Amino acid sequence: MVETVLFVIFGLAALCGAITMVWARNPVYSAMGLMMTMFSIAVFYVSNSAHFVAAVQVIVYAGAVMTLFLFVIMLIGVDKEEDRTENLPIQRPLALGLIVLFGAAVVVAGRLAWTTGIRNPLDPVNGTVEAIGDELFKRWVLPFEITGLLLIVAAAGAIALAFFKDDDDAEVDT
Repeated sequence: MVETVLFVIFGLAALCGAITMVWARNPVYSAMGLMMTMFSIAVFYVSNSAHFVAAVQVIVYAGAVMTLFLFVIMLIGVDKEEDRTENLPIQRPLALGLIVLFGAAVVVAGRLAWTTGIRNPLDPVNGTVEAIGDELFKRWVLPFEITGLLLIVAAAGAIALAFFKDDDDAEVDT
């Protein structure tokens, strides 16, 4: 019963976020709609006992990718003046009520779904966060660090190429 209620609530939240992402005229609102969809999908992963995938969903997509989107939006600029008059007076109390409802759902889901149990050392990696962390930081630590180093080098190279100005292009433009 609780899973059905969580599915309906976060399914509606995912749909509202997706519709907001597509229909919003302001790119910041579109990014916020995408973030709401990403968080709702993470709740779906938790309800299906995929805790690691849910954590990656929140950290990578809702965290890093959304930060990148917001930096790009700020870089291209949304400098138009916003109308700050209150058009929907019920919006703030409704948002507060939804936040309280969301918090209660997280508390209920946390008591029911986030318990990973005690891992048997004889079992293979079974997908829990602890088991994947053990494998990642014991057996696969060197490839993990090399991948991180390659990503840092790629980011530094992209920044260097972005600031590189070709002298031949400057002569053609004049």
